[in-house]
Amino acid sequence: METNGPGHRLYGFVLVSVPLYIFLAYFLERHQSVYLIAGYAILFLAYLSVLFNPGYFRIKDLVIAAILFRCVLFFSFPNLSDDIYRFVWDGRLIQAGIHPFAHLPSYFVETGSLPGTITMELYQKLNSPDYYTIYPPIAQLIFWLSTLVSGSVYGSAIFIRSCILLVELGTLWLLFQLTKTYALPSTGVFLYALNPLVILELTGNLHFEAFMIFFVLLGIYFYEKGKIPLSAIGFGFGIAGKLLPLMFMPVFIRRIPLKKLVVFFTIVGGVMLLLFAPLLDLSLWRGMGSSISLYFQKFEFNASIYYIVREVGYWVKGYNIIWSAGRWLSSITFLGIMAISLASKPQVHLPKVLLWTLSAYLFMATTVHPWYITTLVAFSALGGARFPIIWSGVIFLTYVGYTQTSYQESMLLVIFEYLVVFAFIGYELYRMFNTRSLIRQ
Repeated sequence: METNGPGHRLYGFVLVSVPLYIFLAYFLERHQSVYLIAGYAILFLAYLSVLFNPGYFRIKDLVIAAILFRCVLFFSFPNLSDDIYRFVWDGRLIQAGIHPFAHLPSYFVETGSLPGTITMELYQKLNSPDYYTIYPPIAQLIFWLSTLVSGSVYGSAIFIRSCILLVELGTLWLLFQLTKTYALPSTGVFLYALNPLVILELTGNLHFEAFMIFFVLLGIYFYEKGKIPLSAIGFGFGIAGKLLPLMFMPVFIRRIPLKKLVVFFTIVGGVMLLLFAPLLDLSLWRGMGSSISLYFQKFEFNASIYYIVREVGYWVKGYNIIWSAGRWLSSITFLGIMAISLASKPQVHLPKVLLWTLSAYLFMATTVHPWYITTLVAFSALGGARFPIIWSGVIFLTYVGYTQTSYQESMLLVIFEYLVVFAFIGYELYRMFNTRSLIRQ
């Protein structure tokens, strides 16, 4: 509800938040866990204070605050993620006329043939020199443009952030439009717009979920308008920005009549083919296939169900069973997504179904980084479950454990994180079913 609440409440929110964003983005490194978690906790509490009292603020003032917080980070260098170096690496490879999926970074060092403007200094900062890149064409396009605009890593980071700021503005507009479509309070937009995890991970640390969220919401927007071809284009671009929206495709089986469904899938496939065309050759299939396989069968970070399976594997087999567990969990995830897609009624708002679809994937995943949750936060802003908001608060604890040279995951913090998340899911489900029973009475 939009009211002319006391102005000092907004000023207080901004005066608390802006210095903290500056402190976290410009003056801290990720290994400074105590200050990092303390600063984030205060930011998150300030954010919750707005969510619990939306009537005290005018909508336009909160929009200004959401944009201001992002702009405050504009000149910062990503300090919680070193992915920027891989972004620049891929961009400089393309600039040198080399397919980004053709070789491992270590190949160029072993052969003594660093191409173009790639340097040993850049190589030494890569977090995965022995793995192929996994970034699809829209990301690769932005990487390449960033290296054309600037010859420095910092300059490339500023260019990428400029692009992310633009799509974030588009995301805020789409969220407002979709709240109208679903007859939801417009204040729900600020679940996403003011969320500290969203701001720090997307605008601050340059994660490409920002592009995926924008294009997926664009696809939802056109779907709700009945413009199926335009919706398909939106989802096609979303997949070309981050492969994850591929898992959303089965949701449309019950929602679109067969003839239109064929058109929808054809356009999605055509857009993907068009956007992937500049990268299409054996290098793409080999490199991306290798990266996806390793992601499910080697990488492990902040998992929930997988960690339980892993412990059972240690007890039964005596070693880490990720190689087989990753494949089995992937298969179970696929079946779960199909079950959600086919069981969900077409009358249920699309973002609610996509929220649970993505949740099923994340709960079964072997790796769940903090920025993975930002898409759930966007869906949560459009009604339905609120556990992603709680998750966006506790998942930041995964930054505890970094040192200047390594990382040691705290299983106690992982257990705490998921206990909080699953407890809140249980609470929400209880309220939902209890409300329904009251209505039936």
